[in-house]
Amino acid sequence: MEFPDLGKHCSEKTCKQLDFLPLKCDACKQDFCKDHFTYAAHKCPLAFTKDVRVPVCPLCNSPVPVKKGEIPDVVVGAHMDGECRRPPGQETAKVFTFRCSREGCRRREMLRVACEECRGSFCLQHRHPLDHGCARGGHPASSAGCSDSGPSGASREGPGSWLARRFRFKVKP
Repeated sequence: MEFPDLGKHCSEKTCKQLDFLPLKCDACKQDFCKDHFTYAAHKCPLAFTKDVRVPVCPLCNSPVPVKKGEIPDVVVGAHMDGECRRPPGQETAKVFTFRCSREGCRRREMLRVACEECRGSFCLQHRHPLDHGCARGGHPASSAGCSDSGPSGASREGPGSWLARRFRFKVKP
């Protein structure tokens, strides 16, 4: 004898498997099999309502309360603009603190990008030894994946080689 009313079909459009012990999503209230029960597996449109993480302000390191349905980024931004209690002296702290060491370049970076050869701090555009005229020879630390000749059989002739010319950004001094 069959039990036609026993179990439910999975609500996932691509599955529709008959499951005798279906699981109900607590956000969207639909029934799913064990494979599609998680929010990510069935791409639950209401998963954000069950998100219980508390964002922390990056300036004052205090938790910022977020009500259900609010976007955490917007609430943290409003906190930073209004009632944020920064430590004294941090109001004037600059985010971009590492200045490029290449002569004539005025760019700054948030993180220090150091050259392995000369230990200078450079922007992303001048981070490679060939791009900033490294004082230690300008050759890369490793030659993995590099051959001694270019596509036409020409040998390397230093910073002006075909590979360096091909990948170097055009910078006007």
